[in-house]
Amino acid sequence: MADRLEDLVPFAVEHGVRLVLEPLHPMYAADRALISTLGQALDLASPYDAKAVGVAVDTFHVWWDPELKQQIQRAGRENRIASYQVCDFNLPIAADALLSRGMMGDGVIDFATIGSWVRDAGYTGDIEVEIFNQDIWDADGDSVLETMKQRYAELVLPYA
Repeated sequence: MADRLEDLVPFAVEHGVRLVLEPLHPMYAADRALISTLGQALDLASPYDAKAVGVAVDTFHVWWDPELKQQIQRAGRENRIASYQVCDFNLPIAADALLSRGMMGDGVIDFATIGSWVRDAGYTGDIEVEIFNQDIWDADGDSVLETMKQRYAELVLPYA
């Protein structure tokens, strides 16, 4: 990964693109992820200017990390938080783990705490609700949007 970044960063900078490293939950390490913690993402980004390489904080993927607060603080100090994404971690895990993301408030994530850490780290950008869940996709769109707006207003926005 570090070797590929060394190759890609100059090309991205030349084209005005910021690369963003997103750690994925360790359950994805076997088949789709190379980075499992925010600390790993920050270590990989550290040789490069923060304008060239940032990190994503996705609650689904990082909520479990015992070093999360410290790593969010580090990301803030280094001006590397490029994205903040929210959705919940539902149990039981779906047969396709990718589809286990839930509506905020339906799972185990503490949005108040994580959101406060991200805010206190200086992040003022967009907050993306990113839910991969077949049941939600199959539900009535208007109802899903109303629930999302209500949950966002209650569980995410006060801490942003």
